[in-house]
Amino acid sequence: SRGLRGVRMFTGDKAAGMVGSIAEVFPEAAYQRCTVHFYRNVLARVPKARRPRVAAMLKAIHAMESREAAEAKALEVASELEKSKLREAAMVVRDGYAETLTYTRFPREHWRRIRTNNAIERLNREIRRRTRVVGTFPDGRSALMLVTARLKYVAESSWGSRRYLDVTLLDE
Repeated sequence: SRGLRGVRMFTGDKAAGMVGSIAEVFPEAAYQRCTVHFYRNVLARVPKARRPRVAAMLKAIHAMESREAAEAKALEVASELEKSKLREAAMVVRDGYAETLTYTRFPREHWRRIRTNNAIERLNREIRRRTRVVGTFPDGRSALMLVTARLKYVAESSWGSRRYLDVTLLDE
């Protein structure tokens, strides 16, 4: 109803409602699990002292040149985690790595930007920071005006005018 057409991929944090809604409303669109959220889910099952090493192993999965190489690396990482007696973390890697590799279906030039939802989260943090400064709003309209003003500023600033994706690469 908002005019979205030709949506090919969504990137998110695997919220059950969102994933279900995407499949229902945009059945042809692929779902990309945010790699940062995936890393957090794995690292939550790793003792604090071992997290830097495991984080480096996880990043190696998404540094691969192809989907096949990334899949092989993910299985290797899961095996290594099991050998290190980190079975829960290994299980999360085995169960979730495939949905973090959806970005590999798109042009390589976009991979770094579309495998996470960091841009959206950055914008949400910016809005949250601005609204917290105000504290309480007299009504919903004033809150909406502040958020809209911030979004307008971002759209007109260098942050908003930087080309995020070269969409001509997506034409088939």
